[in-house]
Amino acid sequence: MVFAFSMNKTLTFNSNHWCLKAAIMHFQSKLPDLELTIFAVMTQLAIKHGAINLSQGFPDFDTYPELIALVERYMRAGHNQYAPMQGVMPLRERIAEKVYDLYGTQYDPATEITVTTGATESVFAAISAVVLKDDEVIILEPAYDAYAPAVQLNGGIPVYLQLKFPDYNIDWNEFKNVFNSKTKLIILNYPHNPTGAVLTKEDIDHLSRIVENTRTLIVSDEAYEHIIFDGRQHESIARHPQLAQRCFVICSFGKTYHTTGWKIGYCLAPEPLSIELQKIHQYLTFASNTPIQLAYAEFMQNKDLYLGLPKFYQQKRDLFLDLLGKSRFRPLPCKGTYYQMLDYSQISDEPDVVFAKRLTVEKGVAAIPPSALYHQKDDHKVLRFCFAKKSETLESAAEKLCRI
Repeated sequence: MVFAFSMNKTLTFNSNHWCLKAAIMHFQSKLPDLELTIFAVMTQLAIKHGAINLSQGFPDFDTYPELIALVERYMRAGHNQYAPMQGVMPLRERIAEKVYDLYGTQYDPATEITVTTGATESVFAAISAVVLKDDEVIILEPAYDAYAPAVQLNGGIPVYLQLKFPDYNIDWNEFKNVFNSKTKLIILNYPHNPTGAVLTKEDIDHLSRIVENTRTLIVSDEAYEHIIFDGRQHESIARHPQLAQRCFVICSFGKTYHTTGWKIGYCLAPEPLSIELQKIHQYLTFASNTPIQLAYAEFMQNKDLYLGLPKFYQQKRDLFLDLLGKSRFRPLPCKGTYYQMLDYSQISDEPDVVFAKRLTVEKGVAAIPPSALYHQKDDHKVLRFCFAKKSETLESAAEKLCRI
């Protein structure tokens, strides 16, 4: 009897195992064509070969010691349980004050501001909140690679519009050609990752005319809002009431305070849109890190830190460009973010992915090939380099690049 029981148990296990294996083999992926993000690919390659990582967008210097001390203080004071779903009120109040000071628009911290686990969560929640099956969503390429998958997962249809190389401007005549009654959402990302382009007042005027008298909504990913150069003004959608009323404006503390690993962002939106976003947010993460939120709220009182970011990063951009002055790379305009696009067409005619990988393995510097950020893998023979690095890192990288 014992032997028979053991036999039956073995047969049952094998049967279940076979069924599970068959289920996995016939599993239908929701994103069958999606590969590992290029940011992870290039960072892994940089680590494997000991290369200087100018690919993934994060600083190699630490955040402010005072901010770390604040997080520790709030932890030791016992603020270690769930925050309110919308975010701690002191932080939402500081955000509302900052936005009003900078852009002149008042968002109600009680109903129109949501703190999320990074700006990427805000993007996903906003898209999920409004995109229905067969809704069309305009995405400007090259595009941060989180946008299209979120649209597709929600049954929407990405409609791609290429920015005009080499300045990466929007061709508004082409924009009007792809915009129609099915356009549910427009995704903007300015200052623009990966190109460093920025919106102008003329761009805002064009956009306003196109969406006027329509039900089209906007997601405006403004993670690099404070990193803009040469005296330019950031044209936040929050600055323009006629657009703000239909927009999710998304920002990032990680980019502002050199804390990308802390993953705290936020979304500004009129109350009806915020309600829909929060319905998604509450089942994605529910709430974000409590002591870090409280620390940011107190730290934001020093406005000079985020107001000084343009100068801080422009110095790094200018240093990097000066160091590359004798190289064979040709810099494209960088008006914002902490990324510099470099044309390598005088060096090689290899596809950008091939050249980027060879640059990492053979020359010891990792960069992002932008073709990975086009749905049809368009290749302009440029690479994206992150200059949010210590001066000595930029000097070492430039030395290697100038030898090519």
